[in-house]
Amino acid sequence: MLGSENHPALSRNEAILTPVVPALSTILASLGQAAFVWDVATDEIVWSDQVASVFPDIPTTALASGAEFSNLIEPVRSVRTDALGHSPPSHGADGVPYRIEYGVCASTSAPVQWIEESGCWFAGADGKPARVQGIVRVNNERHARDEQLLKLSRHDPLTGELNRTHLIASLAETIEEAVRFRTSCAFMLIGIDHLARINDAFGFDVADAVISEVAARVRTRLRGGDVLGRFSGNKFGLILKNCTVDDMNVAAERFLAGIRDEVIPTKSGPVSVTASIGAVSVPRHARSADEAINRAQETLDMSKRRRAGSFSLWRPNVERDAQRRVNIRVTDEIVTALNERRIAMAFEPVVDARSRQASFYECLVRMEQNDGQVLLAPDIVPVAEKLGLIRLVDHRVLELVVAELAASPDVRLSLNISPDTTMDPDWWASIESLMRAHPGVAERLIVEITETVAIQDIDDVRGFVTRLKNFGSQIAIDDFGAGYTSFRNLRKLGVDIVKIDGEFVQNIARSADDRAFVQTLIDLARRLQIKTVAEWVQDEESALMLRDWGCDYIQGRLIGLASSERPWGAAVAGVLPVAS
Repeated sequence: MLGSENHPALSRNEAILTPVVPALSTILASLGQAAFVWDVATDEIVWSDQVASVFPDIPTTALASGAEFSNLIEPVRSVRTDALGHSPPSHGADGVPYRIEYGVCASTSAPVQWIEESGCWFAGADGKPARVQGIVRVNNERHARDEQLLKLSRHDPLTGELNRTHLIASLAETIEEAVRFRTSCAFMLIGIDHLARINDAFGFDVADAVISEVAARVRTRLRGGDVLGRFSGNKFGLILKNCTVDDMNVAAERFLAGIRDEVIPTKSGPVSVTASIGAVSVPRHARSADEAINRAQETLDMSKRRRAGSFSLWRPNVERDAQRRVNIRVTDEIVTALNERRIAMAFEPVVDARSRQASFYECLVRMEQNDGQVLLAPDIVPVAEKLGLIRLVDHRVLELVVAELAASPDVRLSLNISPDTTMDPDWWASIESLMRAHPGVAERLIVEITETVAIQDIDDVRGFVTRLKNFGSQIAIDDFGAGYTSFRNLRKLGVDIVKIDGEFVQNIARSADDRAFVQTLIDLARRLQIKTVAEWVQDEESALMLRDWGCDYIQGRLIGLASSERPWGAAVAGVLPVAS
């Protein structure tokens, strides 16, 4: 025990610790704990005999009073008195429990020992703490676990840098400070180029090694106070404080050179990588974290499209902003037109090249606007594809075409579908339902897919073609000649019709090169027993050439452009319901 001959209060406290069962000392020692009584009025502390096992490197004089003991505590020296002061006043005989954690360090060179203290304080006449009794124990392992969990909650486990959540929180805080103090900062997104190729070539473990090394190289080139975090799989976010536009350019080149100039050693051998960077100045061009992230992402994508391993800085662009406003307006118009059933069809005849009799009609989408004007397919389809609405448009067009076929038993129609629709399970469910509901319709339906779709994945497209042909429908490749599909692929796909791109057809009367190209396509298609359609036929001279070369069908200005009128004279009262 610490000396207490001259302190009556300590004698009373000793009386609390002394008349305990003899086994208590053994129990406390085995648990690595020590008991204490703290007389708040005199600030004297009396410890049980096990105190030396809890604080082996601390002299007893440093533990004799609350003030002396607080000098050893970190990070907040007043943690013990704060715990008592924050408790509500007590006027009863029962003690008020408390529990705190703190670090104790014997000297600046000694390691911190983490302590858990729990106990009760008892009030004096004024209701405030007068006496405290409790137990302390070492909890270094628990503290280490808590610290590790805290680190994992804040940091990316692969690179050890901030994770996305805390990176964004740090960015928001930085922007707020920059606005308050009128400073200039930067937010960068660094994207590793072609990481998917490394995954495919070497495996994910090698790609992870590349990510870790890139993070380390960027980290070594940061200034003090700058913040690095992992934004996503192959992207890192950088917050560069007190950074001007000139500083950004210099920093970006430093980061890019550090990544590209030396190969990265991995267990599968050295790997050479580059990175691209998109950046935005904050708060000048971004007043929130979301705005900074969106604009940095936009410029990063611009860098990758322009040239891998380059840097782009976000700048205001009047044309881009205007186009986005148009996109928003058109998106709203398309969705509203779909909901209000203002998507309609126009029909362009495709005739036999010899008899000039209509063989089928190509259905082209139209959108009726509130002001009575009509938007054509070139105004609708590209925007709908870009904005992710083409699937909804294609669903509606399918319903309309099937309705026309069901209402007119002698008519054959073709419809165009977008690349995304070829693999859309909902579209397949719709067509299967419609075909079952309207027998005989499938045999009069021609589905046109563009040449660029046909070459994306020949096996997937072959499955698409096979399923449609099993319904009894025919398949046409549209705009043939504009892409790279070989006739071998056409034979593998089993298509029925090739529509020759109008760019090559419209000038055959005046261009020897176009004549040679179109005549060759027609001849090869005929040998493979594939029907041909020549698009954009402008004049009689071209039509006669195509007939003599063996082209099966022609369409274009000479024959008649698309019209909302039904040339076959049938009228469809409404859209036929989709079978459930």
